[in-house]
Amino acid sequence: MMVFQGEVLSVAALLDAARATSEMPPSTQVDVRHTAAQNAETCRALLADGEALDECWRFGILQTLDDYTSVVRRGGHHLAAGVFADEPPRTGAAQIDAAFAALADYLADRDDWATPAWASDPSRHTTTAWYPAVPAIFHDDADRESPEAFRRRGILITARSLARA
Repeated sequence: MMVFQGEVLSVAALLDAARATSEMPPSTQVDVRHTAAQNAETCRALLADGEALDECWRFGILQTLDDYTSVVRRGGHHLAAGVFADEPPRTGAAQIDAAFAALADYLADRDDWATPAWASDPSRHTTTAWYPAVPAIFHDDADRESPEAFRRRGILITARSLARA
């Protein structure tokens, strides 16, 4: 039987050690594993099965944001732009199609990479305001806080809507 002979560190000591360790530069040996186009295919299937638009917001748009963030951590912003390289197919819901374009536009502006041409397609917008996964009590917040890339496509979200754990 083996007996642990190391030092047991407190959580504070572990956090201090992590902060003292220099971050590794982004690797160039990584690739894009999941794309907005793949997630749009998932949304199309969800909608065909009768799922609500808010489900597509979670499993399409927020999943794409998570995929993008993962690539940023592994390879940097310009590599992560590849998540949006292929145009997402139309899902059958103008709101979701507009949201994919808005997310690409928003992240490109925020992280300084070129917005893909497909995201500028004027047909990727809604005809009425859409508040994805925003309870009615927070609509006034969304009216004020929605990023311009979303707002001009008819999508109104709060500052917390894109916050991820």
